[in-house]
Amino acid sequence: MATSGGGAPSLHDLAATIVLVGAGKMGSAMLDGWIGLGLDPARVAVIEPQPSPELMALAARGLRLNPDRHALRDPAVIVIAVKPQVAAEVVPAAAPLVGPSSVVVSIMAGQRLAALERALPGGTAAIRTMPNTPAAIGRGITVAVANAHVSAPQRELAGRLLAAIGTVEWVADEALLDAVTAVSGSGPAYVFLLAETLARAGAAAGLPADLAGRLARATVAGSGELLHRSPLEAATLRRNVTSPGGTTEAALAVLMGKDGLGPVMQQAVAAATRRSRELAG
Repeated sequence: MATSGGGAPSLHDLAATIVLVGAGKMGSAMLDGWIGLGLDPARVAVIEPQPSPELMALAARGLRLNPDRHALRDPAVIVIAVKPQVAAEVVPAAAPLVGPSSVVVSIMAGQRLAALERALPGGTAAIRTMPNTPAAIGRGITVAVANAHVSAPQRELAGRLLAAIGTVEWVADEALLDAVTAVSGSGPAYVFLLAETLARAGAAAGLPADLAGRLARATVAGSGELLHRSPLEAATLRRNVTSPGGTTEAALAVLMGKDGLGPVMQQAVAAATRRSRELAG
């Protein structure tokens, strides 16, 4: 597994044509990241039936919005960023855009490479990815897997584009994407639930509900930022906060007990992994 961390590479020098199919939340986050890293809007064509005012503004700067598809000849990258429920309609419609040197990058949850390959021309280079919602602020993490037709330059180009929304991890085994979905794809919801439950516990302990909410939100956000910036492992950071015989140790005795957070989280991730497999067929 290879990681692309740190600052995302500049896209000022990118001369390739990028087609973005779908500009909802994730597609728009990617587009914002590309433009923020210096990509010329004229290098991007967006196919989006309900363009936002932001897209219209980018069109005034050269972005090609809903162009004649016959004019999109052999784009370097075609990013399909639509909900998986419309994949059966959208992917075949995008197939005519695929040229000899194109690579198709899917960010559709649960859509396996085999399904993409069936809907696209034979021999199409395809990459399946699983990003997560912190991509909206450039702090996401995306796991990607490529099929056998993806060349090293295509993988490098796709990695540069994905890095615009956060860290990129590559895996060789597509089967891992179900567990990836359960950990990082669904993971933000687990963290938000932690903030919710911490706030409720604070209110139950006697704090005013609004104050408990602010304390929980700031604590989860600040701890996440510390974890992001620190070179220390999460377990080390936890031990550094825990004084022998203190309040944190008393709380952790509950959270780390046999019926505590560890077993519950394992059950939750296992359930999400199973559901990911079921949805993918």
